[in-house]
Amino acid sequence: MPELPDVETFRRYLGSTALHKTVEAVLALDEDLLEDVDGRTARRILTGVSLDEARRHGKRLFVCIGDRGWLVLHFGMTGELAYYRDGEPPAHTRLLLAVDDGYHLAFTNQRKFGSVSMADDVESYVARHDLGPDALEMEWPEFREALEGRRGAVKSTLMDQSILAGVGNVYADETCFQAHVRPDTKLRRLDTDRRRSVYRVMRRVLTTAIDRQADPDALPRTWLIGHRHEGDACPRCGGSVARTEVGGRSTYYCPDCQPAE
Repeated sequence: MPELPDVETFRRYLGSTALHKTVEAVLALDEDLLEDVDGRTARRILTGVSLDEARRHGKRLFVCIGDRGWLVLHFGMTGELAYYRDGEPPAHTRLLLAVDDGYHLAFTNQRKFGSVSMADDVESYVARHDLGPDALEMEWPEFREALEGRRGAVKSTLMDQSILAGVGNVYADETCFQAHVRPDTKLRRLDTDRRRSVYRVMRRVLTTAIDRQADPDALPRTWLIGHRHEGDACPRCGGSVARTEVGGRSTYYCPDCQPAE
């Protein structure tokens, strides 16, 4: 599922391909994915606009379309971007824009858990959707304050998009693994120093993943990500990786490296 590092990679990809190009036509638009706008309006707004700027907040990509506001792409579980010149659109294309250099920009989404929407500005969209600060923009004092009084599990808190935006299932597990914290540990059991450790590890994990273009094969072999299967060998101690559920999500950890509190 695309998380913050994936969406940042998409933002950079867009910046090196379709950004500063003009949309000549909307060739495909799956109205099932539209949010807060109808198909006719979306086509009218997007036709003729320049793709001026790309910003990311958490798991969402915002593309400035001049005085018409922002195109917002939420990638859901399977969303991707593709920029190509000739041939058939990629499979599961939900939005297809023809731009003025003869290329096409495709937003694909196999399982349709993503969305396409419009916003007047980024800040109002973030507020309307109850999104917390971007996980990489959040400073330690803000993170510390956001966790005050919360009683849930560490992993559930990291994944709560109203607290901080961008961390999902995979990178929450990785953060807990590298911070030596079992994912279902209750926040109240972590003192300030351990919370600070989780914060620092989270930032390091996200920035490293971005540097590696969110490619699982390029991530360090010492990470848990390549071993998220029950019974796999822990890349740190060689013990067996275990599976449980936290907040209804499949969760992987090493019982030896991340013992119960």
